[in-house]
Amino acid sequence: MVDVLAQIVEHKRAEVARAKAVKALETLREACEQVAPPRDFFTVVTQPCGSLRVIAEVKKASPSAGLIRPDFDPLAIARAYHAAGAAAISCLTDEHFFQGSLAYIDLIKRAVPLPVLRKDFIIDAYQVYEARAAGADAVLLIAECLVDATLTELMELAGSLGLTTLLEVHDRENLLRVRPHLAGHTSGQVLLGINNRDLKAMRTDLNHTLDLLELVADRDTLVSESGIKTPQDIARLAQAGVHRVLVGEHLMRQPDVAQALRHLMTPTPVA
Repeated sequence: MVDVLAQIVEHKRAEVARAKAVKALETLREACEQVAPPRDFFTVVTQPCGSLRVIAEVKKASPSAGLIRPDFDPLAIARAYHAAGAAAISCLTDEHFFQGSLAYIDLIKRAVPLPVLRKDFIIDAYQVYEARAAGADAVLLIAECLVDATLTELMELAGSLGLTTLLEVHDRENLLRVRPHLAGHTSGQVLLGINNRDLKAMRTDLNHTLDLLELVADRDTLVSESGIKTPQDIARLAQAGVHRVLVGEHLMRQPDVAQALRHLMTPTPVA
């Protein structure tokens, strides 16, 4: 999967270059001024303190899992998430590898009042402007895809546009690397995401978040991602002070996503 990540980033560079040739950056900047102000992704995910907040994901496919949901309907899924109590929505917009679309963001926001995260492989400022112009309220930045200078640039740009940043790491090394970015960031609001998926073995392990907690300064802004499948998983995280989670593939595989989300959010003692 490490090689797949490199392939995705390489493909994304070519994709961004093609997009720039079709639509100038200045046109995107002007479009950003025409859309409604961002919804407050940061606050709805972090408040109230100590309460479970779920970012529910709209995802049709992935490179590791292939086609996840054949009857994919982003609007129906978003409405179901809203009805079941999701705090926010994560929307896959990568077309080539995840069968997503940037157009889903506006469609979802017209259907539900929840804030929406653009989940993609963002490597260029153009994509941040693209996200805001499409109506996104937050963007994902993956530390493994970005050098420090670019990470700083994109975080500052997102903040200047009123976007929340979900800064994701997959391992201890990158968590240590981004800690100064989290501490020194002054523009906008930033969440730290720990992804429980091992990019080499392609396995998920909830202990990954728990093992890295000693390096996290603020657990109220921490989001545990991937591998969360049961109310017991939620309870284990909550016992450690982690109350924000991002759940995608598990929900996408269930026949009734609303029922699945309600079940996942059922208060349950730690086994």
